[in-house]
Amino acid sequence: MKIPFRFMLAAVIISLVLSACSNAASNEDNEKKEQEKTKEQVLIFGRGADSYSMDPQNANEIETWRVSKNVYETLVEYEKETTNVIPKLAKDWEVSEDGKTWKFNLQEGIKFHDGTDFNAEAVVYNFERMMDPSHPARHDATFSVYRGMFNGFKGDGSVIEEVNMVDPHTVEFKLSEPQANFLSNLGMHAFGIISPAALKKYGADIHENAVGTGPFKLESWIPNDSVTLVKNVEYWKENSPQLDKLIYKVIPDNTSRLTALKNGEIDIMVSLNPSDLKSLENDNSYQLLLRPALNVGYLSINNQKEPLNNIKVRQAINHAIDKKGIADAFFYGLAEPVKNMLPSESWAYNHEIEDYEYNLDKAKSLLAEAGYPNGFELEFAVTSNSRIYMQQPTKMVEAMKASLEKIGVNVKIVSYEWAAYIDQLRNGEHSIGLIGWVGDNGDPDNFLYSMLSKNNAVKGAAQNHTFYVNDEVSDLLMKAKSVMDEQERTEIYKQVQKLVHEDAPSVPLVEVKEPVVTADYVKGYIPHPTGAENMDEVTLED
Repeated sequence: MKIPFRFMLAAVIISLVLSACSNAASNEDNEKKEQEKTKEQVLIFGRGADSYSMDPQNANEIETWRVSKNVYETLVEYEKETTNVIPKLAKDWEVSEDGKTWKFNLQEGIKFHDGTDFNAEAVVYNFERMMDPSHPARHDATFSVYRGMFNGFKGDGSVIEEVNMVDPHTVEFKLSEPQANFLSNLGMHAFGIISPAALKKYGADIHENAVGTGPFKLESWIPNDSVTLVKNVEYWKENSPQLDKLIYKVIPDNTSRLTALKNGEIDIMVSLNPSDLKSLENDNSYQLLLRPALNVGYLSINNQKEPLNNIKVRQAINHAIDKKGIADAFFYGLAEPVKNMLPSESWAYNHEIEDYEYNLDKAKSLLAEAGYPNGFELEFAVTSNSRIYMQQPTKMVEAMKASLEKIGVNVKIVSYEWAAYIDQLRNGEHSIGLIGWVGDNGDPDNFLYSMLSKNNAVKGAAQNHTFYVNDEVSDLLMKAKSVMDEQERTEIYKQVQKLVHEDAPSVPLVEVKEPVVTADYVKGYIPHPTGAENMDEVTLED
């Protein structure tokens, strides 16, 4: 049968209309998807160096902890702007009258990222991994922070004698003696709790993987490029985190990092060149923030190498360094010279010590007394990666080289990328190097015991990068750990600083307020004194 033309035309029109409607609907769907995509909260954090490891327990540097802070959680943590202790995975705790038994009641219903339960058994497994050299999940890890904070390992002086499960949601720590800063120590980034199932699954490769209870999960790690974290949609805290994705992007050069911020390639950057501050002060597109000065930058002098094992040589180096000149030239009013291995705002700082003055004639005289009237050759190690306490580190070292050469010390500068540099210092392979310490918990023990005790001068795991050994100093530092009275502890620490100043194992340089810059649409970001902060409440606003 022949179909009338008018019906054919009508069919074509209907088809076109339906097609148009379909296309319109499709376009609307695409627009909605695009809008949803643009609404995705993705924050890119620009930093100067890569993480050393994904295992926080086996690290002792801030780039690892900057990431792990948002993947792993500790029993207790610090307030957002201070080092005051507050609950985290433990909801509350109690301590015995003698200070040697601590009982923690744990949060319930929390899952690790792999779906396994967080409970007392997991806490026990993690601490036994750190404290027991024979633990099967230990592998080749050194756990230098555990050793430093808790005086050694099981059977080798560890103040933690036992960690026991009382019930599925209660864990008990038995100490050999009271420890004044025990609670503060537990809040340190190095004691994040790892999934026991993950430790068993990945074995020695846990350093490349990350399975915690935190607000973000590890999606990928491209070494020396980026770490990508994604939102933990099953996170135990309601309405947290706000971000869908958190990317830590490595941009070694400070100036290049600032350019990336200005180009919209990153949203936050740390380690801004202080000289760039003025260029941003009146620009409302950015927020300028300052991280409190809970840090000390210093020259690590290897006390085990000749001629640096000579006290007069070390004193000469101290006299040859112009601390104020360095503070002024590289930190633009954000740094102050220090004379001790402790921030000046610490309640234990010894202000009565008279610093080594910048005096090249005195330095030359001391070298002559030490038997080096014509100086000597010295290899000066440095990393190109900036830190709070060392902005433009290569240029800082070049300035110090110029001073040292004026007293006859012929300096050769050797540069390393960050991870290799840390290994140099931990293994005692350097002669002298520029480094620093950012406080982990606000307690003076964290600075003085970590950097000056002979117990931390263990090659391969050293936090005492000078390998300074003074039995009296080490004994006093051990004594201070168990003294509960703050005034008595203060007097001990002042005596320690006096002895250390005389021995000159290092050159304390500066304490620094770190400038951090964010785009104006970043809300809720607060730089923490310890250098690593929770990002769970950070948002991006239109």
